[in-house]
Amino acid sequence: MAARIRKAKPEDGEAIAEILRSLGWFEHINAEPVAATAARVARHLEMCLRGESHSVNIAEDEHGRVVGYAAVHWLPYLMLAGPEGYLSELFLLEDARGRGAGTALLDAVKAEARQRGCSRLMLVNKRNRESYLREFYGKRCWIERPAAANFILPLA
Repeated sequence: MAARIRKAKPEDGEAIAEILRSLGWFEHINAEPVAATAARVARHLEMCLRGESHSVNIAEDEHGRVVGYAAVHWLPYLMLAGPEGYLSELFLLEDARGRGAGTALLDAVKAEARQRGCSRLMLVNKRNRESYLREFYGKRCWIERPAAANFILPLA
């Protein structure tokens, strides 16, 4: 699958809500109507679009279907030479996994981090998640911190 990456828009709220529900990980999301999740996601996307401190990228398949997204917070740590990008969310529909969309999203995040002059990227991954078990991030040069499932990608 050749994933196309683009910036998210508030209109993507419903597609992102469907991705989140499909995971089955979040009780509060699965307990509410899809419309409520979609509305909240759209509101959050509007907040993200107002400033420079957040980015949300969408992965679309060859048919224009939203198959995943990545959300990043750009954090100006005073102890680092440049900001740190915190990849807080990278989720894909199950049928899109292993087809390049996740890697394409990571590449887009890495490119933006370099453009912003970031020192590194960071994420937290639960050790019982499929992405951790199949070493998705490690295979892409992310380094696991020894005391936690917390990865960094040095950019300099």
